[in-house]
Amino acid sequence: MTDRTGALIAIGGHEDKDGDRVILRAVAERLQGGKLVIATVASHEPEGYFEAYRQAFSGIGVTDLVELYLDEREDTLDPTRQQLIASAAGIFFTGGDQLRIVSQMGETPLEELVRDLHARGGVVAGTSAGASAQSETMLVRGNGAESYRIGDLHLAPGLGLLSDVIIDQHFAERGRIGRLLGAIAHNPRLLGIGIDEDSAIIVEGRCFNVIGSGAVTIVDAGAVTHSNIAEAAPDRTLSLHHVVLHALSAGDRFDLDARQPLPGPVDPGKAEDKALS
Repeated sequence: MTDRTGALIAIGGHEDKDGDRVILRAVAERLQGGKLVIATVASHEPEGYFEAYRQAFSGIGVTDLVELYLDEREDTLDPTRQQLIASAAGIFFTGGDQLRIVSQMGETPLEELVRDLHARGGVVAGTSAGASAQSETMLVRGNGAESYRIGDLHLAPGLGLLSDVIIDQHFAERGRIGRLLGAIAHNPRLLGIGIDEDSAIIVEGRCFNVIGSGAVTIVDAGAVTHSNIAEAAPDRTLSLHHVVLHALSAGDRFDLDARQPLPGPVDPGKAEDKALS
């Protein structure tokens, strides 16, 4: 049986909206002319989000866009809102607060419709908070400015569209390596994925490609030999030995099941320049 599951696109935030728009073009290509729902659910004050994306997408040929916002959880029972997702080719979750996405949509008809959209080949994209919400376990908050201290982290269930990972965003820009280490120390089964701004992973099947101008950092605690996460006092810094780290850039691929990077093709022009130098 052919797997018709669509792409998941997780973006680290601040993606280019008026230049080459590499990431937004990747979303547009997978819509194949269909309708895109811009879900501004993560924001407590959504004004301006939809218009910014309407302008950005219209410049690359996507003109069938509608906004989805929820004032209250009961809005998920609204047939008009349900039909927006049922008739869409894709949904794009904007930034804000990932906990608001899940607390408003989790275990509701709208969440089920998002799953159905993905299962029938539709694209589910999210930037910043919208990226973090895609995983089964979601990083809600934690100090990203210093080394992780035991207890300085809040996790919650995500939408569960991508299993066995936990996603962090604005990664290099906000120095979030410490809190991602803390997150995977809590559950080494999960693979930590830190996505820089204007960078994204495109998950198709159980592999993903990296696109954009920044990096994607993979943190794997599966082979860790020592951790003090369970015994140390709450103000103690994390001790974690033999963590595996991968730094990926545009063109690189990663196998989520094998937990192994797959190098992308070498740019022929760059290789030739290097050979001549």
